[in-house]
Formats: sequence, C-alpha cells, structure tokens
Amino acid sequence: MADPKGFLNHGREVAETRPVGERVKDWNEVYVPGSLLPIISKQASRCMDCGIPFCHNGCPLGNLIPEWNDYAYREDWGAASERLHATNNFPEFTGRLCPAPCESACVLGINQQPVTIKNVEVSIIDKAWETGDVAPQIPERLSGKTVAVIGSGPSGLAAAQQLTRAGHTVAVYERADRIGGLLRYGIPEFKMEKRHINRRIEQMRAEGTRFRTEVEVGRDINARDLKKRYDAIVIAAGATMARDLPVPGRDLKGIHQAMEYLPLANKVQEGDYVAPPISAEGKHVVVIGGGDTGADCVGTAHRQGAASVTQLEIMPRPNDERHPIGQPWPTFPILYKVTSAHEEGGERIYSASTTHFEGDEDGNVQWLHLAEVEFVDGKLTSKPGTERRIPAQLVTLAMGFTGTDRENGLVEQFGLDLDERGNIARDADFQTNVPGVFVAGDAGRGQSLIVWAIAEGRSAARGVDRHLTGASDLPAPIRPTDRALAV
Repeated sequence: MADPKGFLNHGREVAETRPVGERVKDWNEVYVPGSLLPIISKQASRCMDCGIPFCHNGCPLGNLIPEWNDYAYREDWGAASERLHATNNFPEFTGRLCPAPCESACVLGINQQPVTIKNVEVSIIDKAWETGDVAPQIPERLSGKTVAVIGSGPSGLAAAQQLTRAGHTVAVYERADRIGGLLRYGIPEFKMEKRHINRRIEQMRAEGTRFRTEVEVGRDINARDLKKRYDAIVIAAGATMARDLPVPGRDLKGIHQAMEYLPLANKVQEGDYVAPPISAEGKHVVVIGGGDTGADCVGTAHRQGAASVTQLEIMPRPNDERHPIGQPWPTFPILYKVTSAHEEGGERIYSASTTHFEGDEDGNVQWLHLAEVEFVDGKLTSKPGTERRIPAQLVTLAMGFTGTDRENGLVEQFGLDLDERGNIARDADFQTNVPGVFVAGDAGRGQSLIVWAIAEGRSAARGVDRHLTGASDLPAPIRPTDRALAV
C-alpha cells in the first residue's frame, strides 16, 4: 500500500486544463503540459490497495491498478511502466480517451471521490516515453505463420502487436491513407495529439509488424484471396455503419455524419488541406447526439469559429450523482458530464427530437425543427405544443453506429455469420464460423469503448495463437460474452 493515510490526507485532483480562450485558438491537447506529474505521487497515494480491488473488474483489461499506483507513489517509473504494459498495449491512448470505468468501480468512490486512476496512468506512460522505458519487444524466433489484421484501430493494433511478439509475421491492412483508424481520424487532435499514435507505429514496425494503407479488403482485395495468402485473419474493421436520421429535409446540403466532418478537420492537422472542405466557420452549428462523438463535434466547431453551437440529445438530462437504486456502486453510472468541449461554450438541449429540417432556395439547411419528448408508459413521445425551430447552417449526426460495414463485400466474401445485433458472430476464442478467421473489437462487439477494443484485440490474439500453434502464452483479458461492471 502506497500510503495508509493517503486517502485521508489528500483530496482528488485532476489534470489542469489550459484557459478556454487560449485552447480554442489551437488544436493542441487541452491539458497544461507537465501539470500532472507534481500531483501524481499524492494522488497515487490515495489508492487503498483493497483486498478485493474492484477497479480490476471495472477495467476490461484487468489493469493492475493498485500495483502501478504504488510504484507511481514511490516515483519508480520504470516498474510502474512495466506493470502498466503487462495488461495494456497502449496506455497513452486509454489514459487520454477512456471514460475510466475503473474509477467508477474504485472502492474509495463509495463515499469519497475515487482515485484519479486515469491521470496516474497517463503520467506513467508519458514518463516512460520520456525516459526511454518504452522499447520494441522483438520476438526471439519466428513461427513461420502469417496473419493478416484488417483494420488499424485500437483493437487491430493490439491484436497485431501481440501476435507479432508471439513470433508470427503480421500485416495490418487499413483502408485509409494513414494507420490508426478512428484514433487517427475520428478523435480530434485536442483530445489526443497524433504523435502518440505515430511513435507506437514506429515501435510496432521495429518489432516486425507490417502496415499496408489504402487497401480496403472486400473492394481493393478479395477477402477469399486474402484468406488463401495468410494462415489466419483477424477482422478488426470496427462498427462503421453510422445511424442515420430519416426525417424530411435530410437531403439538404450541410447535413453530415460526424465521421464525414471530423476526419476532414484531422486531415487539416496532418497537412492534407489548408482548410477543411466542411467547416463550421461563421455558421450556426447543431450537433445531434449527446455522446463523446457529439462532444468531439462541439469542440471541433468551436475551433473552426462557429457562430453558435447547439447539441441535441433525445434522452433526458442525466443525474449529477450516482443513483443508488438504478446505478449502484460499482457499476458504471450514466451521469451528467461536462467535457472540455462543453467548457468551451455552446448550448445543450435534452429531451429533444428532430422533426424536420428547413432549407433555403439553394437547398442549404437553415433551420432545424425540434419537439420536446418524454417517456409515457415506457415509450418516448412528443409533447404537444413544444415544437420550435433553431438556426442550423451545419448539422452533424453523432447518433452512434449500427454495425460493421456490410456494403464493401467483406462479410459476404468471407461468408461470415452475423449475430442478432448485426455484428460478426464469434465463439469463445473469437473465431468466426469460418475456420482461421477471427473478429475483435467493434466489428464483433458493437460500438463500444477504446478499453474494450484493446481487451478484445489482446484476447483475439490469444485465440489466433492457439489456432496456429495449438497453445498460447498470450493473455486473454476477456471472452466475447464478458460484461464487466462497467457495462
């Protein structure tokens, strides 16, 4: 235990953010550089090293949180990094992007503010990169087996790294022009600068993983041909079928899916454009969807100079605190959340449903009509007399995803079975109905968290390794049917 009285002597402190007026003028991460390290030893000391550490169960990766908290408290950064990497391939990703279900399961959180696990995690890994403790792990020998990984998001990268380190020859296929999947083009720069992805890719290249960009399996290369070339295949293509909004006026110009809008802003930061083809500059922006992707659209619109930003959510406003009946500790509660993007301005409207869009004579969207909704006998119903319109010259749809892409031919060419939710079906080893073809991440699980994606990639890698060699020493944090306390 780091400090037996740590949780009594210190309150919760979190990362310091830069002033709003400063950070909306650039695309750098919102946190003050170097502000975490001075407080981390005290924050790590708040960990009680519980006899039953519920944070382990709250985390799909089973992170060894009390262990690396203890090392962080003692400022033994090398040992902390080793414990952190024992369960997580990319803690710099999760430390910045994960909603921290581990903190919701923290025992201290029963009657106090939980340990700042996420901030400790990102401090450890940033220090590890700074001191050179993150090095390529090159396998001692090669197995002679080949594996193709389809998709380079967190699940695909985790599977590829694990299989490369097991001695297999791994090639990652990515349909975009750069590696990273939604980490690269879906997550704005102000939430995670892409240099963090770039240096992991270089580490993986040094370990032996091969990357092939601008190749879409199902279109550019036939899935059946790919299966003939490799001993095993991991499908980690994500859940990219965006949920649409079929209301009158949807075909007006200026209404876009979030994943049409966000990647263009990221491509500006990559140097592909001087200005994004879709921009919020000077426009009244409406974001439909109250989740993290919607918040990403809000923050992006602020930085592009939107005249106003309004975010709509069809569900009621969540509670500020955990409800002991419906969301008891240690489950992951649905709470009212103010992200860095919301701190920067804009309006949030809850219990609102879009009825239709209105445009000008040139076919450009100008107004969004909405109505308040409420639950009546368990059914979401519009409230009469609450209809109104708000200005909307750019609308982004951030309403989630319905499953993996079934239009590019990948599912059909492999002959894959789907489950009742439209995801690719798999068994306990993450293998599909086609021998030698495995699936991990959102493609098999459905839209989920980055920490689940990494856990699935690691577990699928173990299934592949067993399939190729008959046994495996790779860890498997989860099974396809697992549902941690966070869900």
